[in-house]
Amino acid sequence: MCCRILLPIFVIMIIMPLTFSSSFLHQHWLKLSPMPNTLLAQPWREWLLDSGSLTQNLKNLAPNRFSVKVLHTGFGRASLSEAHILDIPFREQIYIREVALCIDNAPQIFARSVIPRSTLTGSERQLLFLRDKPLGEFLFKHKHMSRGKIEVKHGLINDRSSWARRSIFNVNHKPLLVSEFFLPSLFLIK
Repeated sequence: MCCRILLPIFVIMIIMPLTFSSSFLHQHWLKLSPMPNTLLAQPWREWLLDSGSLTQNLKNLAPNRFSVKVLHTGFGRASLSEAHILDIPFREQIYIREVALCIDNAPQIFARSVIPRSTLTGSERQLLFLRDKPLGEFLFKHKHMSRGKIEVKHGLINDRSSWARRSIFNVNHKPLLVSEFFLPSLFLIK
C-alpha cells in the first residue's frame, strides 16, 4: 500500500515528488551492530553503513558530475522521531535543510538535516549559509566532529524498494541529525 503523503521533509519538491509507502513512514529506525548481511545486502550495505563522507563517495563515483540542489531551508519543527533522537522538546524550533544530492543533475539521494538552535552558535552559525554547498564537506573537514551510530530503515520510495539512513553528528559537542534517502537509480550510475 502506498501513500502520497510526504514526510515532513521535501515540502517544496521542484525536482520530483517523493511518495513513501505507509510501512516506510511508520517503520522504526534500526540500529543494529553489527548489521546482519541477511537484512542489508550489497550494494545497499556498502553505501548505508559507510561512516565516511557521502559527499566524497558521490564525487568519487562520478567525478565532476556531482551537485547539490537545495529544496527547502528554514525554521520549523522536528518530527517526533527526530526530536526524540536529538533529545530536544518536540515543540522546539529547529533549522531544517532539505537537499537533493545529484549526479548529472538527477537526484540520487535526498537528505534532510535537522539542526537545533543551540547548535547554531559560534562558528556553527555558518550552517545557516551553506546554500548549495554540501553539508558533508563542512562536517568532515571540521576538526571537532564526531558521528554517532548509523540507523537504517527500508521501504518503498516512489514504488521502488529503497533504504534510508540517519545519524547524529556532533560539531564542538553540538548535535545535528542527518537523514539520507537513497534512490535505487544510484546503483545504475557509470
